[in-house]
Amino acid sequence: MSIKTTEAKLYYALYDFFEAEGFRLHMDKKQFRKSTLAGFVNIIFSVSEYEKDKDAWVEVHIGCRNDQIEQIAQQFLNVNLVEFRADVNTLIISTGKYNDVKYFRYKIQNDEDLTDTCETIKEFMIYSGFSFLNSVTKLSDIDRILNSASHKPSKYLYNQIHRCFKGLIAAKLNNNPSYQRLEDTYRDYLTKFANETELHNFERLAAYLQYYGNN
Repeated sequence: MSIKTTEAKLYYALYDFFEAEGFRLHMDKKQFRKSTLAGFVNIIFSVSEYEKDKDAWVEVHIGCRNDQIEQIAQQFLNVNLVEFRADVNTLIISTGKYNDVKYFRYKIQNDEDLTDTCETIKEFMIYSGFSFLNSVTKLSDIDRILNSASHKPSKYLYNQIHRCFKGLIAAKLNNNPSYQRLEDTYRDYLTKFANETELHNFERLAAYLQYYGNN
């Protein structure tokens, strides 16, 4: 089954399910999205062709965006084109990684596979996905997820350097009492793993946040 056909059938088969939960299809962005007071939560579909055959592989991610965090973070990360910054997720995780299964994707060869895949996606959302998305709509939620184990990699972001920036911002905006410790922890990590520009931008961010008032 071709990529375009798979995508179209996926969206059609899942449309009513997600619409009933308040999500709207953004076909150009390959996702279903629901607005929140702080930004949005979403389910993103990545469809790729397996080698040169007609099989389609589908990977599903769930995540959220906090506008306040991203408006600050994007000034210092400088990795996204301006026109894409409004769509950047603050947290994102694949369904496979959420369930601690590495490199998990759905393989679709025919309509029967597509039906089975859609049912599996629905089941995941009902039992895990929606509850997770409901748990990351507040600033305090993101602060907790990114900063409760700051000495360990976070599975809710693929880029751990970005985690340092966004975690520090979330801590500041949420008045986290461990803010200074988090700043030191993330600085130590970046000293080991970031390049000179990234480390410089982190210092700029830390200086900015020192006098930032969350009104």
